[in-house]
Amino acid sequence: MAGISTAPANYAAAPSQTYRGALAIVTTLFFMWGFCTVLNDALIPHLQSIFQLSYVQASYVQLAFFSSYFVFAMPAGWLIERIGYQRTMVVGLAVMALGALLVVPAATTAKYPLFLAVQVVIAAGITILQVSANPYVTILGPPETASSRLNLTQAFNTLGDTVAPYFGSMLILGRAVVETAPKDPAALTAYHIRQAGTVKLPYVGIAATLIILGIAIALFRFPRLEVTRDFRPAEAGSTGDSIWKHPHVWLGAIAIFIYVGAEVSVGSFLAKFIASPAIGNMTLQTATKMVTFYWAGMMVGRFAGSYVMQKVSSSRLLAASGVGGFLVVLAAVLTTGHTAMWFILAVGLFNSIMFPTIFTLGVAEMGPLTGRASGLLVQGIVGGALIPVMMGKLADTYGIHLALILPCLCYLFVIYYGFSGFRIKMGEKQSELRPV
Repeated sequence: MAGISTAPANYAAAPSQTYRGALAIVTTLFFMWGFCTVLNDALIPHLQSIFQLSYVQASYVQLAFFSSYFVFAMPAGWLIERIGYQRTMVVGLAVMALGALLVVPAATTAKYPLFLAVQVVIAAGITILQVSANPYVTILGPPETASSRLNLTQAFNTLGDTVAPYFGSMLILGRAVVETAPKDPAALTAYHIRQAGTVKLPYVGIAATLIILGIAIALFRFPRLEVTRDFRPAEAGSTGDSIWKHPHVWLGAIAIFIYVGAEVSVGSFLAKFIASPAIGNMTLQTATKMVTFYWAGMMVGRFAGSYVMQKVSSSRLLAASGVGGFLVVLAAVLTTGHTAMWFILAVGLFNSIMFPTIFTLGVAEMGPLTGRASGLLVQGIVGGALIPVMMGKLADTYGIHLALILPCLCYLFVIYYGFSGFRIKMGEKQSELRPV
C-alpha cells in the first residue's frame, strides 16, 4: 500500500454509526485534561514570582509535567489491554484527582520541589486518559470520519485550554497580594506560604470535579463494539507484528514530540513575553488573560477543522497548518510591540488540528496494535518537557523574543509529516494491520 486514506480504518469491524452518547461523555475528559494542562500557564509565572525563578527554573514545571507522559504512556497502553478502555479512564481521573489534592500540602509548605511532584502525579492521570480516550474516540464511529471526530473532541479539549488562563489569572494571580519578597529567611518563608496559598482553592475544586466525573464514567453504559473485546482492543500478541515495523507510527511519535514541544514552549512563556515592555507593556495578570486568545484560536481552528476534514485531506491540512505556524512565529520574531503580540497569539489557530491529526494518522490501520501505538504516540508528548527547557535556556541567554526561533523551527518537521511521513509504506501487510 503506497499511501493512506485521509481517515483510514483502525479495525476491520469498525461501526457504521457514531455512538453520540458515549462520544459526548468521553468528550468531557478532553475538556478536563485540557483545563488542568493549561492552568500551568498561570501557575508558572506565579511560581516564578514567588520563588524568584529564572526561565530555565520555571520551565521545570513543564519538565516534570510532560516527563510523566514518557514514563506512564506505555504502561497505560498495557493497562487498557488488561482492564479495558472504560476502567482505564476511571483510573486516570482518580490519579488526576489525587494529584490535585496534593497541591494542598505543597502550598502549605511552599516548597517548589513539591509543586513539581504534584505535576508528575496530575500528568500521570492525564497520560492514562490520553492513551485510553484518544483511540476510543477513533473507534466510536465510521473510520472515514475518525480524524474529524477526534478533532471535534479535541476542540472541547481546547475549550478547557481557553478558559484555564482566564480562571488562572483570577483565582491564582488575582488572589495573590502584591508585595516585595523580604530578605530575612523566616519572613521569606512566611511570604512563600502566603503567596503559594492562593493555589489551594482552584485545585481542590478541580479534584472534586474529577471525582464526580470519575463516578459518572464508571456508571455510564458504554456500547459493546465488535472492534473491541470486553471494551479492550483485540488480542495483539497473535499477529507477530510490532509497532516498530510501521514508520508512520514512530514518525508520528516524533512529530508529536516536536509539535507539543513547540506548543508548550510558546504557551509557557507567552504571558511573560506579552507583558514585556517591548511587546505588550502590561501587567502579568493582564497578559495572562491575553493568553486566552491563543487558546481560543486553537478551539476555533479545531471546530472548523472537524468540518473541513470531511471535505479536505487531513494530511494536506496538517502540512498547511505547519506552514502557517512557521510563518506567524517567524513574523513574531521579526517584529515588536502589539504586532508581535498578535502574531504569536495567532499561532494557536494553526496549532489547532496538529495533535489530533498526527495522532489519527499515527494509529491508522494498526488494528490490534492500536493500544500500543497510542501509547507510543502519547509518549511523544514528552517533547513538552524537554523543548521548553531548551527555550528557557535560550530566553535566559538571548531574551524571550529571540528564543521563539526554536518553536518556529519545530514546525518544519510537522510540515514533513503532513506531506510524506504519515504514509503507510509498501511492504506492510494488511494481515498485520487488521485483526483476524
